[in-house]
Amino acid sequence: MKAATLRTFQIVHTWTGLIAGFALFVAFYAGALTVFHDDIATWQNPPWRSARDADIPISTLIERLVTEHPQTKDDFGIVLPSDASHAVYAYWLDNGDTRFATYSEMASPRDEANRGDLADFIYALHDSLGLPVVGLYLMGIVSVLYGLALISGLLIHLPRLVGDLFAMRVSHNLKRLWQDAHNAIGVVSLPFHIIFAVTGSILCLFTITLAALNTIAFDGKLYGAFASATSTAPTVSASHVSATMLAPAVLIERAKQAAVAGNVSNFNPDYLHYTLYGDRNAIVEVRGLSQHTLGTYGTVALSAVDGRVLTTHVGTTHTINGISNSAMYGLHFGSFGGRIVRWLYFMLGLAGAFLFYSGNLLWIESRRKRRHIHQPRRTYVMARATLGVCIGTCLGISGAFAATLATRYIDIDADLAQRVTCYTLFLGACIYAFMRPVPRAAIELLSATSVLTIAVACADLLGSANAWLSMPLPQSRVVLGVDVTGLALGLVFAALARAAARRARNGDPHSVWALTAQP
Repeated sequence: MKAATLRTFQIVHTWTGLIAGFALFVAFYAGALTVFHDDIATWQNPPWRSARDADIPISTLIERLVTEHPQTKDDFGIVLPSDASHAVYAYWLDNGDTRFATYSEMASPRDEANRGDLADFIYALHDSLGLPVVGLYLMGIVSVLYGLALISGLLIHLPRLVGDLFAMRVSHNLKRLWQDAHNAIGVVSLPFHIIFAVTGSILCLFTITLAALNTIAFDGKLYGAFASATSTAPTVSASHVSATMLAPAVLIERAKQAAVAGNVSNFNPDYLHYTLYGDRNAIVEVRGLSQHTLGTYGTVALSAVDGRVLTTHVGTTHTINGISNSAMYGLHFGSFGGRIVRWLYFMLGLAGAFLFYSGNLLWIESRRKRRHIHQPRRTYVMARATLGVCIGTCLGISGAFAATLATRYIDIDADLAQRVTCYTLFLGACIYAFMRPVPRAAIELLSATSVLTIAVACADLLGSANAWLSMPLPQSRVVLGVDVTGLALGLVFAALARAAARRARNGDPHSVWALTAQP
């Protein structure tokens, strides 16, 4: 590769990484936690603290829905709980606006699905940085830049890839150490990062891409073709003849039997979609998750009157369109495998966050003056921004966990507490990083994150110890696992704070991270 070409790729890699790096750090750290979405939901509402309406049967909820909101009979959905401690709730459209309600909320439905659910709040941070609508498209653009950074980074290091892959040269040259760690993690996890970049950009920009193609290439016919290609249930018309609906439990069981015929033995339904409820031609689509297959999401369409299977898109009966669409979700979130795959994705998420953090450190090290006490202002600005955004993200998410824990004992809105705590801590960390000397800000912010993360885990362990010891259910072990993982992360932050303090005292005195450094 010519030197000029190499420099071009280096510039592309550096600036795409810097522009997208902060958003990607948030996405990867929150995404690592989102892998255990259901576990966090169980931690918030453990089996000994069941959510309101958790014991309401599905059929009872449906009867109240169609009685109080008869206009929903033509089309509504039922979201099944992830475990016994959560409540089933209904979903429908009312004059174009979405409505959600559990049994007791039917008179005053919500306009948000899971208001106050910590797992969904963290997912929103991963998916759209917590910014409604615009955040999703922003992350789509960031994912495209992320892919460009991956390609340019690979081309830069391709000539010496084999020789430097596992070389970790620990010496006084700190830049070389960060470079080796950055390269090793980037190359080893490259296949997964390509998956994340491609699926992330498609998922975030899907609506815009569909609209653009519909106008430019498909003469306005793409929406109908897409709906037809991905739909499971056949299109039917109302017969205007009343009929008795089969019980939801029976329909779910028949959907599982149909999934077995498609070579899927672990089909776990999570959503029911009813069309023409109460009519002789009523149809119900049973959507569910199947592990150990890339076609993670599958759907079985049945007659709601007699349970007759109409169409099956599960396992080997998936269409190409269906399995392609489903595989994007499975590959992005690691839901195609069991716990081992989820733990792998968790570690890849944390490693990805480190990748962008170390990229910023490399930029700082590359631009500082080796033999001068006074360093360029831009290196200090980048160091402060990196500390504020990256450590502030970790501190803010730990704060959201603390706020959720506090709402168990204080009668306040969980959603408001999570948002206010998370965003306040994040903005506070950014301001703090720009007010304090860089090395002290690094030590103090890492220490605060460590203390808060460990405190939340210990408080929940102490508060729930008697309950999970007396109730040895699988969900009890899940709650324990979340707390133990929190303790482990807190100890990691403590180790990083100690390393930052050691470097501030004994490291290169001309570094921006040294206590003696001056802007």
